[in-house]
Amino acid sequence: MNDPSPASVPPSLSSSLPAALPPSDPPEVRYAPGRHTQIFVASTLYGTATLAAALDAGLFPAADRRILLLTNNAANPEATPAVDAMAGFARLRSRFDDVRDWNHAIRPLHPAAWEPRVEDVPLWERHLRLLWGLGADRLTLVVESIQVSPSRALAQLFPDASLHVYADGLMSYGPTRNKLPSLIGSRVERLLHPDLLPGVRPMLLTEFGVPPEVVPAEELKKVLAELAADVTDLGDAEEESSPALLLGQYLSALNILTVEEEEQLHVRMLRGAAGLGHRTVVFKPHPMAPPRVSRLLEDEAGVLGVRLTVLDTPVLAEVLYERLRPALVAGAFSTALMTASTLYGLPVASIGTETLLERLTPYENSNRIPVTIADALLPSLEDPEAVRGWRAPTEEEARARLGGLLTAVGFTMQPRIHARLRPDVERWLAAELDARTWRYFKRRRLTVEGLPGGVPKRLAFVPRSPAVRRVARRARAVRRRLR
Repeated sequence: MNDPSPASVPPSLSSSLPAALPPSDPPEVRYAPGRHTQIFVASTLYGTATLAAALDAGLFPAADRRILLLTNNAANPEATPAVDAMAGFARLRSRFDDVRDWNHAIRPLHPAAWEPRVEDVPLWERHLRLLWGLGADRLTLVVESIQVSPSRALAQLFPDASLHVYADGLMSYGPTRNKLPSLIGSRVERLLHPDLLPGVRPMLLTEFGVPPEVVPAEELKKVLAELAADVTDLGDAEEESSPALLLGQYLSALNILTVEEEEQLHVRMLRGAAGLGHRTVVFKPHPMAPPRVSRLLEDEAGVLGVRLTVLDTPVLAEVLYERLRPALVAGAFSTALMTASTLYGLPVASIGTETLLERLTPYENSNRIPVTIADALLPSLEDPEAVRGWRAPTEEEARARLGGLLTAVGFTMQPRIHARLRPDVERWLAAELDARTWRYFKRRRLTVEGLPGGVPKRLAFVPRSPAVRRVARRARAVRRRLR
């Protein structure tokens, strides 16, 4: 769903190796050469569930050992609940032989901000093989978000390991966030992903010809049902019958909205649900959201005459789909909106996407693809008729509405990585750029890339001309005085 920037690391911690390597676990017996170990990297419970579903579906061959490597990439991991502390994790853990902690292995370095120096890679690999009892095992790495650490760091630390990437969100339908070194990108054998947009092919890693492979929806739903069965306390939420479920995303943490703007977005969600006739509403805040968000909603619920329950238990939205069977799921651009529609057949609606498309910076921000999908595919919560009349698109409809659009947006986000797509994108923009689709693009971006919709080359000097700028400033000043 989100595009967090790497956490800030103090200069004293920015070296490639800590002053002393962290104390290792008790020595383990090394496996004999020729053994095969698979290492699955996960930073979220949903990601762990995706891996469990892939294993249940037989998408990985048998191995002598399977390790689940957990990583906490939050800005303050010490204050953020760990994946293995969440309800339901014990059920997922049974798919793996061992569970290891990446934060512990590299402490005090931060997993989202650290990469090894080239000259230190052999030392780090030797240390990790000893720490995790890998010996001379042949390795397979299964990682998420290969373009950033910790996945990118792990790919560097085990240069001989085969690489598989899995995606658990809508970002897989967009371009690779950063240009990957060929020595990493060419090693990726496949992209595993839930089929959240049937009929639409993921764009992630296509520059390396990486084939996508679907994690079956049936297996994923079985795993999510296991998680739901393990959640024992949902508080007052379980007393509600088919409520409207509102999903908070804490967009202010990503500097997309201010705290006040995000609070007002949540209030608009509540008003939209009430406008559709829902008298019972459950709000699932982001785990890092401040308490004042709930208080504002409670005040608004009193004004609207709506019974509001704020969920305090940190659970996946999919657990709520299983347990509450909500009559409506609403949010901004969360991946959970598409899982609600595609996996569970629930009515969904989005809100605030037009503002978010305008606010996302830089243009290549990888959240742009999820926002584009939500805006183009889902009804607006503030349009009751659209919400009531909406139905999930067929594969052909989804491909027609999103295929060319996502290719064009993805290309304009990363034109150097996907240069081969330029002819197709130029044709699409020339035919489809209109009042409905302009919101997904920036004229300046189209101009810089020489694409249809940009300022013609013979006029490209105008925005940079000091004389033209002076005239424009004077005209604006006169207009303000007249007003």
